[in-house]
Amino acid sequence: MGRGKKIAIGVLAAVLVAVVGCGTAFALYVNSINSELSGNKTSEEMQAIQDVLAPKKSFDEPFYMLLVGSDARAGSDEDGARSDTNIVVYVDPTKNLAELVSIPRDTMIEIDGVGRAKFNAAYNYGGVSSTIREASQLLGVDISHYAEVNFESLIQLVDVVGGVDVEVDERIDDTDADNTTDNPYGERIIIEEGPQHLNGDQALVFARSRAYADGDFTRTANQRKLIMALVNKVLEMPVTELPGIVQSAAKCVTTDLSVTDIVALAEQFKGKGDLTVYSAMAPTVFMNELVDGQSYVLNDPTATKQMMKVVEEGGDPSSIVGVTGSGPGYSSGSSTSSSYSSGSGGSGGYGYSADSYGSGSGYDSGYDPNYDPNYGYSSDYLDDGAGYDNGGEDYSGGDYSGYPDAPAGGYAA
Repeated sequence: MGRGKKIAIGVLAAVLVAVVGCGTAFALYVNSINSELSGNKTSEEMQAIQDVLAPKKSFDEPFYMLLVGSDARAGSDEDGARSDTNIVVYVDPTKNLAELVSIPRDTMIEIDGVGRAKFNAAYNYGGVSSTIREASQLLGVDISHYAEVNFESLIQLVDVVGGVDVEVDERIDDTDADNTTDNPYGERIIIEEGPQHLNGDQALVFARSRAYADGDFTRTANQRKLIMALVNKVLEMPVTELPGIVQSAAKCVTTDLSVTDIVALAEQFKGKGDLTVYSAMAPTVFMNELVDGQSYVLNDPTATKQMMKVVEEGGDPSSIVGVTGSGPGYSSGSSTSSSYSSGSGGSGGYGYSADSYGSGSGYDSGYDPNYDPNYGYSSDYLDDGAGYDNGGEDYSGGDYSGYPDAPAGGYAA
């Protein structure tokens, strides 16, 4: 063999070794991120999750995904883990559309082997697989993917993308949310009304605060805003930056999606114009009585079925609220929801319309949908704190002390 041919073969061999070596290193790199994304769950936990997830669909057709958030704070004396944020997302890449439906954490459900419980307790009794199953049953949809994040990790996630832009509807000055109630020497974080660029610490307060007249319901609307602000920020980034973002996010997010899944999904939405986003809360009927010493809200199955039909048709579900079962002990629900297009950056009006609800559908045709545009319900429902007025039935003298974080003279779910 000539000297030139030997050199050529040697160079080729060196190139092959380098390519194979880089390929192996890249595979190990991807596998390490995928391992972090799976949360290092046991094989039993992963199998339980796969058993409740619907068969995976390709990312060029619509699917449902569950977002789960927990807020276990240091020094908390609450027993067990709870999923304080539960949002089912309908993703339709063909229409460049995402629809977010929050499930109130105090929703009454029946858990197999447990009995009556709040929705957020499902996580404690069976982990994320139990939460996926209960969400699927409550909304009547098949959920194909999930992601869970601890609120404390939210700080890192927001900072990784350089902060997010949100519209703040009401000034937030809440010592419970910034944790200075328990830690008076900590940093006070106050968020002003209007368009704001939030860093990680501010985003955590925005997602946590329940210091509103309707408590948890405005909070869930803010959480949906925050999620879409994060999504929009990621979609604005060059595709070459996505693997790095995924690597950082893997340290604070657990999901069944792999690195390649996430990049492929992001690519489906890039270059298609503005992402259309609709946001709502699952139709709810409030209870003004305690059950077994606990405060609950009830899901309205008739309105929920109607809402999910609108979602799958690509419409705005925010006008649908729970009014079935109005009567002694109950009052009509508030959606505290909004719709908007990320392209305009604007936020739709809060509230709802009950014009389409007839008595033949299980709704009270006499229901008067007057509402405060800031919260989506009539100020008649929040009187002087003595009780509620539900279109003619007076619940004065009701005891609402079981509802946590109730503001003076008002009610918090």
